[in-house]
Amino acid sequence: MAYWLAAGIISVKTAERYEELVEYQVVPFLGPIALQKLKTTDIEAWHAALRTKGRQDGTGGLSSRTIGHAHKLLGKALREGVRHGLVLKNVASEERPPKVNAKKMEILSPEQVRELPTKLAGRPIYAPVMVALFTGLRRGELLALPWSNVDLDRKILSVQEALEETVEHGIRRKATKTKSGQREIALPDIVVETLREHRRQQLELRLALGLGKLPADALVFSTPEGRPLTPNTFSSTWARTATELGLSVSFHALRHTHASQLIDAGVPITEIAHRLGHSSPAVTLNVYAHLFRKDDSKAAAAINAALKG
Repeated sequence: MAYWLAAGIISVKTAERYEELVEYQVVPFLGPIALQKLKTTDIEAWHAALRTKGRQDGTGGLSSRTIGHAHKLLGKALREGVRHGLVLKNVASEERPPKVNAKKMEILSPEQVRELPTKLAGRPIYAPVMVALFTGLRRGELLALPWSNVDLDRKILSVQEALEETVEHGIRRKATKTKSGQREIALPDIVVETLREHRRQQLELRLALGLGKLPADALVFSTPEGRPLTPNTFSSTWARTATELGLSVSFHALRHTHASQLIDAGVPITEIAHRLGHSSPAVTLNVYAHLFRKDDSKAAAAINAALKG
């Protein structure tokens, strides 16, 4: 784990998640078994145990998706063990994890998108939601966005960093997950107008509190004192707001909704991939292929573009 982290293969957040899986889902069940004696039947029994009593608090079982995460981590560790001659074979590669049933993607309907600005008007979360919904920014990208990367006259914002929250480091800004994540995004008028008004209110509040003008590195969305918003708390605020509005969608669903808007508008898959910060059009198509089913011609065009990219 420490090697992967030091080599920059995984992020601190991912490392913390790996440590949780090892501590609560791997060691308690497989720890007593010597690696050289680990068999596929042990992996199968481990899966079964995780289904019924794999939770950290021991009160129940895990989902197939979480079991799959634990299995994948064990497989990585055993693969390294084989490479370094510590074990003869990777038994995790010979026993498949439970099949994961694809979860239906959450997106807002066109009617909900039209109604959302009015329903959110006056709420503190209005501005970040409008930006996320009409740019497709990830939560971390949104909360790390500085005003210096927003050009309202040119109607463009630049994504360069993301905000991450970990137990070890707390809240910190980091580079985007991939180079493709660093991108410029054209802003529709509703976002430009929203950000102009948000900046005006932000400045007025700071002056009222005696905090002065915004510093050069000021974040677009922050506390009145300029501190970053906590990602988990921000998501909780959205969850409460969504419940009040009768919307059963996560904050990440706003990104999916934006992608669906672009697809319905016939935007080329290459442009959608760039806007979302995907490494290639093939990634975009893999995530959103089901949204093309209403129009086979769009699906064919998207596949052609992905293969050419």
